[in-house]
Amino acid sequence: MSILNRFSVWLALACAALAAWSVLTAGKTAPMPTPIVAPPRSPFETTVAASGIIEAANENVRIGPPAAGLVTQVFVAVGDPVREGDPLLQLDDRDLRAQLVARQAAIPPAEAQVEEQTYRIGDLNTQLKRLKAVGDSRAVSDDDIKRTWYALEMAKRTMTRHEAALKQVIAQRDETQMLLDRLTVRAPRAGTILQVNVRAGEFALTIGASEPLMLLGDMQQLQVRAEVDEINAPLVAPHRPAVAYPKGNTAKPIPLTFVRIEPYIVPKKSLTGENTERVDTRVLQIIYRFERPAFPVYTGQQVDVFIEREPATEGPAVESPQ
Repeated sequence: MSILNRFSVWLALACAALAAWSVLTAGKTAPMPTPIVAPPRSPFETTVAASGIIEAANENVRIGPPAAGLVTQVFVAVGDPVREGDPLLQLDDRDLRAQLVARQAAIPPAEAQVEEQTYRIGDLNTQLKRLKAVGDSRAVSDDDIKRTWYALEMAKRTMTRHEAALKQVIAQRDETQMLLDRLTVRAPRAGTILQVNVRAGEFALTIGASEPLMLLGDMQQLQVRAEVDEINAPLVAPHRPAVAYPKGNTAKPIPLTFVRIEPYIVPKKSLTGENTERVDTRVLQIIYRFERPAFPVYTGQQVDVFIEREPATEGPAVESPQ
């Protein structure tokens, strides 16, 4: 038998073996891989499951600019603690500073006009008193007294106009100062800077911005915002025990303390990675507080929440999902 014939025979046998192996293994399914972390289990006999997210107890503040403008300076970084009124960022204020200088310069001339008119009124008032004190009508005529009186009254009305002009220039100065102060964005309350999404040299928008300039939250007390599907909302009762499991840490439950139930059912948003978010269903939001555990937790962290359900009076119990 030639070498070519022997090669053809071996090739045919190999193909037949491969076909037989394919037929034998076609009906078998690959075994499920063992999960790295066991799924969370409810500690209650009957429960309502929910998804939750950790947030600041006072809820996060999305910092935005009072007006669109160029950011010239950022005073804080992520993780910095701030007090109420601390500066966070500065918008370009050169135009307003130049305007403030001009309006400040207009105040001294207005004050001088008021002061000059005060002397004018004092002089006319003295003249009028002197003329009235003269008893001899041959020395002072009624016409002289009337002209002086009219001049005094005109001076008083001119004083009113000058005082109004002075108040106006002061108000314009104060208005410019207030607008100038607005361009320094300050912390509305004490907290910790959670995000900084702006840099010096970038333009801050008031409308159409996809994210806030900064995110401010109170890290001293955290809470969990649990979302229960609307079909399970009737099963939830206030003040029932609840626990939360951080994603990937199912061995360490976090006991939760009931705070309140948000009375308005809102659309549930599923983050898909697309430009728009898909609305799946509507959810009931329940707020729980908790003491910081020994292991680290962070705002924005997702958790699995299990809420103990009240004993059912009728119908089958809803078992906890495994």
